[in-house]
This record gives sequence, structure tokens and C-alpha cells, in this order.
Amino acid sequence: MDELKSTLKQQIIAALHLDDVQPSDIADDAPLFGDGLGLDSIDALELIVLLERSYGVKITDPKQGKAIFASINTMAQYVTEHRTK
Repeated sequence: MDELKSTLKQQIIAALHLDDVQPSDIADDAPLFGDGLGLDSIDALELIVLLERSYGVKITDPKQGKAIFASINTMAQYVTEHRTK
């Protein structure tokens, strides 16, 4: 699980072009949106695409997406339970 969390952090940084952020800057339980990493709704769409391409995970319900993208921990847990790749 720790390897997946590290990979997710690297993928988020690359996909969202967060050039001034290092994986170590993102706490596993820190919010990704709002006061945490400061992501917005456009970033959420990018994360949905990232999970689908990298892990075969489909997110169709926006309410579900909000819970999944709450933190690195919640993303990693969802990917672990639903990945097809």
C-alpha cells in the first residue's frame, strides 16, 4: 500500500503539473482539495482520467469521487479495492 501511495503522489504531481511540489510534501491523510493541496474541480477530472488509464478504475458518480479524492489514503484504498489493471 505504501508503494501505491508513493506512486499516486508522483502521478498526481506529473498529471497536474505541480512542478513545485514533491511527493514528500503530500501527507497521506492531508486533504487534496481546499486547504490541503489546493486542487479544484478541473484537477478532479484529471484525477478521474489518471485512475482510469493507470488502474482501470471508473468513477461515474461525482459524490463518490469527492470521497475517493479526499486524501492519498482514500485514493489508494479505492484503487486497491477496484483496480482492473
